[in-house]
Amino acid sequence: MTEVTKERVLETLKTVRGPDLEHNIVELGMVSDVFISDGKVYFSITVPAERAKELEPLRLAAERVIKEMPGVKGALVALTADKKAAANAPAARPAPQADHAHHGHSHAPQQQPRTAKIGVPGIGAIIAVASGKGGVGKSTTAVNLALGLQANGLRVGILDADIYGPSMPRLLKISGRPTQIDGRIINPMENYGLKVMSMGFLVDEETAMIWRGPMVQSALLQMLREVAWGELDVLVVDMPPGTGDAQLTMAQQVPLAGAVIVSTPQDLALIDARKGLNMFRKVEVPVLGIVENMSYFVAPDTGTRYDIFGHGGARREAERIGVPFLGEVPLTMNIRETSDAGTPLVASDPNGVVAGIYRAIAAKVWEQLGEKPQREAPAIVFE
Repeated sequence: MTEVTKERVLETLKTVRGPDLEHNIVELGMVSDVFISDGKVYFSITVPAERAKELEPLRLAAERVIKEMPGVKGALVALTADKKAAANAPAARPAPQADHAHHGHSHAPQQQPRTAKIGVPGIGAIIAVASGKGGVGKSTTAVNLALGLQANGLRVGILDADIYGPSMPRLLKISGRPTQIDGRIINPMENYGLKVMSMGFLVDEETAMIWRGPMVQSALLQMLREVAWGELDVLVVDMPPGTGDAQLTMAQQVPLAGAVIVSTPQDLALIDARKGLNMFRKVEVPVLGIVENMSYFVAPDTGTRYDIFGHGGARREAERIGVPFLGEVPLTMNIRETSDAGTPLVASDPNGVVAGIYRAIAAKVWEQLGEKPQREAPAIVFE
């Protein structure tokens, strides 16, 4: 099989003309770093923000020529907009009447005003599950929250937005590669009745994702918008820890209905949780509440309760800042074992005590969603 290399990809992309119709997108510096894994090619094309919709044919042309390369199994290409590109990009000439679609330039008669994105078709509400730091059980909480929402009668999907450390394939015991519709739209994977999409389905588990911000944005938006989610009441987004590119991308491009913050009780975790909470507030995403994970431990042999990480810190923080406290999830060996085995508690032990806690948290989240007005995505501009 012909080896797919970065050099071959860039050489192929030189056949795609840029907006000025004279130079190609590689010469114009519009192509990001190219990442190749398992025969799949990932990159983004930087364009002026106000012309993103107009230049969609350019993205399609670039994606098409790469997919036609020998040895390429698939391509993930997205447009990335920034203010600098808007100032420096060459002006487009009027498009001639002849068909030049294979070169990737647009036939749009005039520039259309930029409009805020109002959601993903078929999805009623999108909520983010986030934490200020790693190691607090955010992904396990996200999975069981999604299953809790489903157990309460809703149609639910889950998007794994952690590009660098995707957890959903293991937590939901899903393997294999997703299929595509017409070479572009991806069918989500599925288990326990949840529709699931994760970068972990597209690259090997041990592959190191060495990506900068634009590539993270590109991959995240394509996993969100170019997946056949169907009709869902809720899409749960498992965010990476911290307050970085994934969170800003979601806040800028998607009208999040709200965010759920996960923290453990101790002060160190709460300090980081406050950062995540304040970030969502700054970009006008409603905070649906705080979950205190690993809240306490009950010894299985004696029934004695131990507050290993302290107790009640998340509840007090929620009261202090005026957001709902959603519930306390204990630290149990069963949660750890079922998470490692890919059999989440809400699915494997639906009548258990902990599954009941997750369902109660899910009910509170859904209640909060019913009280929050739908919002358009705010515009975030980097100077």
